[in-house]
Amino acid sequence: MTEIEQLLARVAAKAHDTRPWGWTSLPDPVHPAALARAEAALGFSLPPLLAELYLRIGDGGFGPEYGLLPLLEGPPSGEPAAVVQYLANRESGRKDPDWPWPEGVLPISHWGCAMYACVDCHDPEAPVLLFEPNADTSDQAWYVDAPSLELWLHTWVEGTGWYEETNDDMDMAPWTDFRIRTTRAS
Repeated sequence: MTEIEQLLARVAAKAHDTRPWGWTSLPDPVHPAALARAEAALGFSLPPLLAELYLRIGDGGFGPEYGLLPLLEGPPSGEPAAVVQYLANRESGRKDPDWPWPEGVLPISHWGCAMYACVDCHDPEAPVLLFEPNADTSDQAWYVDAPSLELWLHTWVEGTGWYEETNDDMDMAPWTDFRIRTTRAS
């Protein structure tokens, strides 16, 4: 069994034993056709590990805090699905150039207070970013939560994430690629 297979097994076990706020049960995994529709709407592919989470474990409803957002349909907690949220954020960023949304950065989990964990789907490592819009400027709203989705999942399974009460003093580095990823070529 590969390390990724072991991680998926650990995530699946925890996903079956815990319910984030607003979720009464773990949704069924998405069908491959739904994944294809989601990727077509986004205009890019999901990182392989993120795709496997949706295809093998469930269509959201597991993970830290409010859990992973469903891919295409809204969850019981009333949050928009990941694809819907991404497209809305991109549109909002086009309307308000002071708060652009980077291409390929998919919101996957809501933290409350409009904060999201997002995966950079254009980076091969699939880093998880924290979007914290309560900052003064958009340049100060982005942080690196984990250098990879794999590490982010490990912290959830092991209870070592910054959001755990025992780790509330952990600092995150700013996401220095924000301006590079949101500046349009002339």
